[in-house]
Amino acid sequence: MGHGYDEILRGAPRRGWGWTLLGLTTYAAGFILAAPLLLLGVFALYFAAIGDLSAERMTALGDLDDVTPAMLAYLNLSLAAAIPIGWFVMRCVHGLKPRWLSSVMPRIRWRWMAVCFGLSVLALIATVAVSAVLPQQETGITGDVNAFTDTTRDFLLVVLLLTPLQAAGEEYAFRGYLTQAFGGLLRSRTAAVLVPALLFALAHGAQDPPIFFDRFAFGVVAGILTIATGGLEAAIAMHVLNNWLAFGSALAYSDMTSAMNPTGGTWWSLPVTLTQSLSYLALAVLVARRLGVRSTIGGAVLEPVGPRV
Repeated sequence: MGHGYDEILRGAPRRGWGWTLLGLTTYAAGFILAAPLLLLGVFALYFAAIGDLSAERMTALGDLDDVTPAMLAYLNLSLAAAIPIGWFVMRCVHGLKPRWLSSVMPRIRWRWMAVCFGLSVLALIATVAVSAVLPQQETGITGDVNAFTDTTRDFLLVVLLLTPLQAAGEEYAFRGYLTQAFGGLLRSRTAAVLVPALLFALAHGAQDPPIFFDRFAFGVVAGILTIATGGLEAAIAMHVLNNWLAFGSALAYSDMTSAMNPTGGTWWSLPVTLTQSLSYLALAVLVARRLGVRSTIGGAVLEPVGPRV
């Protein structure tokens, strides 16, 4: 019997509590401190090059109360940095090739990801059908379409180009390394799903209970998908489509600041989002089995990247 995705670190050349705690600490330091600071320097150079460098410009990059295209780009790139940080931790801490963070193949299976995008659209159609028969929710969206301005254009470019990287970064962190870390440490598939899902929900800051539970449920479904399909592709596809839909709706009918700071959550929204998540989960698992998508890797020990230094 081979390793599941959540068991990969059990076969790493450098495994166990000490190495995993070092990996978690390194990941957190890179994700919370190093990457944001490095990107601040990059943005400062850009602003200086266009003659628009100021303290106000730099401070605005962290202002969630007044979201600008530059702020959204900075946030997306900061979250996308979780991908190379995860690769670094896999190679330098655990002695594994970085590609083991993507799937059990080990690599991103692009054709399978394309299938998952199609399945996520089908799940979205089911969501629309359910939402049509439930009480109307307060979403901040009106029937009037916003005017298309230069700011709208800039937001649209950021959403189209950088939001997929942001979503993938979050999946590499929470459904990727954290799933493997807790799966390896606790030797529990349940913990490998629930602990990263809880951390994912908490990472979004202060939230109304329905919004918190919705994000937790998303994390649980994404975690189950990752283990059931042996990789991150299905979770990434679902995450990208959800964010495109949320940000696209905000650009068309609302505003980006409201989309980034949802409030006034209601429990009536949960049947809608759970319909989408659970129908997508069922479709993805069914199609993965029909297509023979690999969910485990044979062998007791994975190959190291080279001799220990």
